[in-house]
Amino acid sequence: MHKPALAAAAAVVGIALSVAGIAAAVDRPVPKAAPTVDFTNPTTAASNLRVPWGLTFLPDGSALVAERDRAQILRIQPGMPTGIVGQVPGVQPAGEGGLLGLVVSPTYATDNLVYAYYTSATDNRIVRFKLADMANQTPIVTGIAKGNTHNGGRIAFGPDGMLYAGVGDAGNRNSAQNPASPNGKILRMRPDGSVPADNPTVGSRIYSSGHRNVQGLAWDSAGRLYATEFGQDRFDEVNRIVPGGNYGWPAVEGNTTNPAYRNPIVTWTPDQASPSGATIIDDTLFVAALRGNRLWMVPLDANGNAGTPVAALNTRYGRLRTAEKGPDGSLWVATSNQDRRGNPTTSDDRVFRFTVAGGTSPSDPASPTVSPNPTVDPTVDPAADPTTDPTTDPTPSESPSDAEASCTVSYGATGLPGLLLGNVRVTNEGTSIGSWTLTWTFGGNQRISSAWGARVSQSGRRVTARNEVWNGGLSTGASANFGFLASGSGTRRPSNFRLNGATCD
Repeated sequence: MHKPALAAAAAVVGIALSVAGIAAAVDRPVPKAAPTVDFTNPTTAASNLRVPWGLTFLPDGSALVAERDRAQILRIQPGMPTGIVGQVPGVQPAGEGGLLGLVVSPTYATDNLVYAYYTSATDNRIVRFKLADMANQTPIVTGIAKGNTHNGGRIAFGPDGMLYAGVGDAGNRNSAQNPASPNGKILRMRPDGSVPADNPTVGSRIYSSGHRNVQGLAWDSAGRLYATEFGQDRFDEVNRIVPGGNYGWPAVEGNTTNPAYRNPIVTWTPDQASPSGATIIDDTLFVAALRGNRLWMVPLDANGNAGTPVAALNTRYGRLRTAEKGPDGSLWVATSNQDRRGNPTTSDDRVFRFTVAGGTSPSDPASPTVSPNPTVDPTVDPAADPTTDPTTDPTPSESPSDAEASCTVSYGATGLPGLLLGNVRVTNEGTSIGSWTLTWTFGGNQRISSAWGARVSQSGRRVTARNEVWNGGLSTGASANFGFLASGSGTRRPSNFRLNGATCD
């Protein structure tokens, strides 16, 4: 769906809008300034790929990439040779189908599971498996109609820990309005494929309907879901997705006055966009455009509305398929010039990594590896403020050099309704260490409920974060990054950061 980029979203308060004859006073905050991305000096993380589609990250920061037509999963680390993890059995590439979406389990550190959306001989399906044994697949959704076009295929875990899937209409437009069909929908499910009790319709995975071909899913800092969608002849769309929302296809393409359907927040013409993958960094939505040969940056305001989109990378790398936020806050973009619709160079397809100023800011809420069970001690009074943690040894199995380590800590926190989303980056400025323990004291009622990138426990206001197996070694100048979700309020930096007992700057 495409329409000229809306020039709406200036800082106008109290504008009266009439939608379908219903007047509502709407407060439109100014969208946040876009993050500063270095578009001039990207790192080529991988080249000579064949239609990279899904892109996700392992806990060690390396990327997994799905090649649509070769059905291969590759492992990418900038500066290192691209490794072939293996070929996913059962994939039958044809047209726009093949190995599509790819996402790592939120609890990968304990279950080692990877999820894939792919086209088989009979259907589109979502499966999960371990990289060491991709033939041993567990299908969690089957029977999604496939087509030469409009297979959808993007999958992502939301901040609620649920798995979401963008499913195309597979060329049968009427399926988008058929509640008995998963096609033309966004699906929401538990990690095992079962239906969450709070889905809009009891017993149904359908989260929203009336979609033509969704290929981008992303969440803002308030946990709101946005989806990119291909139109037919007139308008491509960005939609803010609400549970049970109907987005109009095939009755509507673009905006409508029919109150039965929800309007997009941005539209483009197809030659400007054909929007595929999407990600959000600092409440700016990045949209990879195929036919548009560019990357759109859409600022989002506090109400989930869109400011004026700005284009980057115009024709520089050709067709762009995927955009993802890296664990370190960087922006990763994959091209799609080998899909029989582009003009590939000798090194296409490629995956680029762009640095983002302030890239260690709190992670996208869809990114965390969330522990299924809180690691806090429920028996401790949150109001207590002990000077020591009786349940933990702050310097476990440390050598004398470890105890003398100096460090710096970058701390960022975003306040969500009733929640705190935090990100911590600790840098070892002393001698090399083989393991680390970082402690700090909250100044308020914050209570950590889950964490990713570290094993975190809390006693009173005192927090103890220990390294995972894969990020324990820190040479001089090396850093480890982890995040957490907490109840309570207050984004002020905590006091008394200590790495292996040594005070941090």
